[in-house]
Amino acid sequence: MKISRKKIILFITLFFLLVSLILAAIYLKNVAAYKKAVKETTFDSIDISVIPDGVYTGEYDVDFIYAKVNVTIQDKKIINIDILEHKNERGKPAETIIKTIIAEQKIDVDTISGATNSSTVIKKAVENALQMDTH
Repeated sequence: MKISRKKIILFITLFFLLVSLILAAIYLKNVAAYKKAVKETTFDSIDISVIPDGVYTGEYDVDFIYAKVNVTIQDKKIINIDILEHKNERGKPAETIIKTIIAEQKIDVDTISGATNSSTVIKKAVENALQMDTH
């Protein structure tokens, strides 16, 4: 039994279309999960005045966005935040949020417009660095 060339091409095309649809569905599911994780991110109130001087490392990962930071505490103040790693979509502008955190001496500051998700992830990484139960 001979299968025509057209049928083989049709079969291959349908196979690749099906695989593409499955991969697209998986990708969209992952995007929805990451957006939900960012939306559900909450911040605890941290009393910076009780944190001993030192450099603290924290990170936060929601799959599509990841941040790792070093936070320097000196004389009961945040004096520096170094972004060690920042995997982002279009969120590079969010990195300026560290200036606001240092200026206001609190973590839950306003996010950077156009980089809300990355701002949230960076803030949570800073919070995770300063969580007293890890020091």
